[in-house]
Amino acid sequence: MKKALLSLVVLFVASVAMNTAVAQIETGAKIEFSKDTHDYGTVKYGADGTCTFEFKNTGNEPLIISTAKGSCGCTVPEWPKEPIAPGAKGTITVKYDTKRPGAINKSVTITSNAVNEPTKVIRIKGNVLPAPESGTPVNNAGAPTNN
Repeated sequence: MKKALLSLVVLFVASVAMNTAVAQIETGAKIEFSKDTHDYGTVKYGADGTCTFEFKNTGNEPLIISTAKGSCGCTVPEWPKEPIAPGAKGTITVKYDTKRPGAINKSVTITSNAVNEPTKVIRIKGNVLPAPESGTPVNNAGAPTNN
C-alpha cells in the first residue's frame, strides 16, 4: 500500500513539474537583432547616411512590426510592413541626414508583437564633419597661365 501511495505521489509531482515546464515555454513572435548599434565613425558632410539593422524572428508565430520611430526628424527608419514568418529574417533601414555636422547619437524605437521585446530601441552614432567652406580659392600652383 505504501509503495502504491508513494508511486502516486511521485507521478503527481512529476506531472506538476512537467506542466510547469511546458507553461514556461513562451509562445509567440520573438525578435533578435544581429546588432543594437550602428557606428558610422567619422563621415563627410552630405555623405550617404544609410545603415541597415538585420533581425530574425526566433519565435513560433509571425512577427509584426507596427511602428519604427526615429528620435528626431533627421533619423528616418524604414521597416517591413508584412509579417515576418518564424525563422525568417528582415531588415530595418535607417537614413540619417548627414547635412548636420557634429556628433550623431540617435535612436529608433521599434514596436512589435514580439513577446521578448515588444519595444526595442536600436541606436546610431558617429560624427559628421563640418561642411566644406565655399568660396575658398583653389590652389592652381604649377598650372599653365593664359598670358
